Amino acid sequence: MYITFDELREIKHKLPTGSVKLIAEKLNIDEQTVRNYFGATKYEDGGIAGIHIQPGPNGGIVHIEDTAILDLAKQLIEHSEAGSSGN
Repeated sequence: MYITFDELREIKHKLPTGSVKLIAEKLNIDEQTVRNYFGATKYEDGGIAGIHIQPGPNGGIVHIEDTAILDLAKQLIEHSEAGSSGN
């Protein structure tokens, strides 16, 4: 899957508080690996996240090999937005 880096960061910023920890727990991975997936580069505390960033417009093009983190993030955002629209 391909996405721009800016789009990936926008998804990260839409995540409800605590989502990084929840995603990490559900996928049985380190929280820092989730952060690295969304653009952080603190690899000594977390794994490489299976993405490759190439220079280009909008922060560059990101090739995502495994969309599990992204899929969960989108689900959490949808759930959060559905809950807030009912207020």
